[in-house]
Amino acid sequence: FSDPFINRRRANGFMQADMRLEAISQERIRERSKAPQEHQREICEDYYPCEVYAFRHGYPAAYRHYFGRRRTK
Repeated sequence: FSDPFINRRRANGFMQADMRLEAISQERIRERSKAPQEHQREICEDYYPCEVYAFRHGYPAAYRHYFGRRRTK
């Protein structure tokens, strides 16, 4: 077998359609059920001062510093 490329029919034979759809749905389920710490880290990464603070003190402390003391009126 000298040709490194295979035709489309053989390429599609490696994965079944049901497995691909199941993998996509499992990934979507994992996206919806993230841990609270992961959400906090993503919020902190989007705000540059929080991210810089996190490099020195850690993400939990940085999130508390910038977003933990929110007050509503």
